[in-house]
Amino acid sequence: MVRSREKNRHRRSQRVESREQREGKGRKCIKSGDDEKERASRQREEPLRATGRAKQDRILNRLLAGIGAPEPAPFQPDPFQLEALAALEYEDVLVTAPTGSGKTWIAREEIRRLLAAGKRAWYTTPLKALTNSKYQEFSEEFGAENVGVLTGDRKENGGAPLIVGTTEIYRNQLFDSLRSGTDIRADLVVLDEAHYLADEDRGHVWEEAIILSPPRIRLLLLSATIGNAAEFAAWIEEVRGVRCGIVARPGARPVPLRAAFLYPEGQLTPLLDERGGLNPEIVRLIERERQEREVRRERSGWRYRRGGGR
Repeated sequence: MVRSREKNRHRRSQRVESREQREGKGRKCIKSGDDEKERASRQREEPLRATGRAKQDRILNRLLAGIGAPEPAPFQPDPFQLEALAALEYEDVLVTAPTGSGKTWIAREEIRRLLAAGKRAWYTTPLKALTNSKYQEFSEEFGAENVGVLTGDRKENGGAPLIVGTTEIYRNQLFDSLRSGTDIRADLVVLDEAHYLADEDRGHVWEEAIILSPPRIRLLLLSATIGNAAEFAAWIEEVRGVRCGIVARPGARPVPLRAAFLYPEGQLTPLLDERGGLNPEIVRLIERERQEREVRRERSGWRYRRGGGR
């Protein structure tokens, strides 16, 4: 009887082991099949990925082609630069030219002529960062002893023949000269980024600077974005009693802009497609991000509706 029970247990044990072995073999077969499918899928996708990488390389090559320092060559001023310099001899000048076309060169050469003649100049900008940059540039060009800087938090070499400062500081000096009955010490004032006259919050500073500058001081106004130059120049003539000429550089900007989008993982792609529309890859990324945000809202208990709300 005891032997019979032991034999039965042994048989059941063999059956269990046999079943487990069979299931193990089945799992191995399934896993092996899945591995084969995965390998086959990777083999099919690899050419597509390689094609995508090659396409991306071509796009990036077009985006980055030609970027870098140009070959050194003798400098030749553009006709509009020479025209502006000639006009400054007898009138105020408003220069409208695309960014990167050389408006600052006009100011620099006129300042050079004035300093050589023992005269003085102001160069104003709307931003402290730009003011500091121009101060460094002109210090290297004309010598640190000939250039001073005046901003709200920086005052160096205030008696220099060339002062670089924010437009607000120049306007304040005009107020001071009116109150004290003295004359402001300048023969030329350069108003860089002159289109700030149209700024809703700060435009009055440029307006006051133009109106209060004595007619004996020559004004050179520089801008890349003035669309109504004739109207602007006519107003300057009216309030100052001095003729204001307009010098424009026709055509597009000499250094074209190239817009790109940087993915979070570091991949660079053009912002626009060949037709000037938003890159479809970026559109898909935006849509995917939007869907993921909606999923996160739902998971956190929010009920998202179009237009917002809980």
